[in-house]
Amino acid sequence: MRPAITMLGITTLLFGAHGIVGNDLSSHSTEGKARATALILASQDGERREFRTRPGTFFTVKVDPQNGGSEHIVVIWEDMAPGDGIPTHLHPEADELILIHEGTSKVTLGDKIQEAHAGAMVFIPKNTWIGVENVGSGHLISTGVLSAPGYEDYLRAISVPAGQPVVPLSMAELDELRKKHASHAIYQ
Repeated sequence: MRPAITMLGITTLLFGAHGIVGNDLSSHSTEGKARATALILASQDGERREFRTRPGTFFTVKVDPQNGGSEHIVVIWEDMAPGDGIPTHLHPEADELILIHEGTSKVTLGDKIQEAHAGAMVFIPKNTWIGVENVGSGHLISTGVLSAPGYEDYLRAISVPAGQPVVPLSMAELDELRKKHASHAIYQ
């Protein structure tokens, strides 16, 4: 009980006392507000979406300008099926940290390729190529943390809210969206 109280105290000090507990983030958008909102997010909380580029693959935006009002950080949780992967890309304006919670991945980081297992952490400085592939027999569960917002807008553009019909993107549509969001992600 003591670590939970300590963490709650630290969260209150960092983000203020006006927190949100629960999963209904849509009614707590902080666009236009001067202050971020502290959040305590359970594993199922956040803005769950399904990729139009990888139907059947889901991710959840946990914290960003729309969810919590952060001006400086984006947190995205992803559950990848075996054989699935994040295409190699770089972020021109944000550092990224990927935390592997479950599974085995093949990580392309700059000119290195290496396996990363549960418990691993991958630090990606801005302008560094990163790609992740699930090479294990089970799901790859990870959290990505970016030091600046913007990439989540691209992810929203290539996905739909969970439960809505998924219309796959054509390669021409995907290329157009990648050009539009090139200030936040460049793909090989």
